[in-house]
Amino acid sequence: MLKENLYSVRMRAAQNGPHEKGGKHISGGEQLSTYENLKNAVNILLEKALSHSRGNPDFLQIQFEMINKPIKKLKPLPIVTNDVGSVEEGQSVARNLLEKAGVPTESIEKAHKIITECSELRGAILFDIGSGLRIDDRNEKGVRVSRMDWLTTDFEKWADHYNMRRSQRVKEALVLATKVSAHPATVAELCWSDDPEYTTGYVASKKQGYQRITHLKEYGDERGCRIFFVDGLSDLQSYIDYLEKQPIFVQWEKDERHTS
Repeated sequence: MLKENLYSVRMRAAQNGPHEKGGKHISGGEQLSTYENLKNAVNILLEKALSHSRGNPDFLQIQFEMINKPIKKLKPLPIVTNDVGSVEEGQSVARNLLEKAGVPTESIEKAHKIITECSELRGAILFDIGSGLRIDDRNEKGVRVSRMDWLTTDFEKWADHYNMRRSQRVKEALVLATKVSAHPATVAELCWSDDPEYTTGYVASKKQGYQRITHLKEYGDERGCRIFFVDGLSDLQSYIDYLEKQPIFVQWEKDERHTS
């Protein structure tokens, strides 16, 4: 597949008008696709938009464009699941994992304060652990990571090997976390979904891999969170360009399947 021309297929859906006119974010997603598979990719994203627990959209946009930049191949981050009994315990585990990844306690607390002030965050907050400040200046729009995917057949082999459910949600989250963590300036990522029916979130980093935490918010809560903690970032725009425009494909290499 990687020898063919690939297309970035992206979807966003909102309720009460488009996002830029104050509409409530319902769903977003993307795939990398060959030309021959574009119809299937569009249908998958359409189904995702029309069946989301946040509500029924009245604005939906799906677009695609051919990728002209070289595609970077990455191995998926190692995955661990932390089973917790409450949101309080889950948040405590998350803080501990962030500290182990190299994020100062003060930065964690400041970032959490920013999250509580953003009720409809659609993308990621970029938080510099050196200055202790948010640096993306995107308000509730945030920065959306794009142009990334993982062949479904390869993902399913990976999932079977690690006794994981063949979950599209896990696939998408692990691909994103893998791309973000691969950048030298990324220290760690903290994320939980805006889906009110999904309470699992994660902390991801180069040091500890993809750490799922089963309760990071209360059931029914529509507020999501995505924070990228960065350090030593000399060029903010270059970092954002990497997140938004650098195409990456996750591949689970054959030799890894026999060493785990």
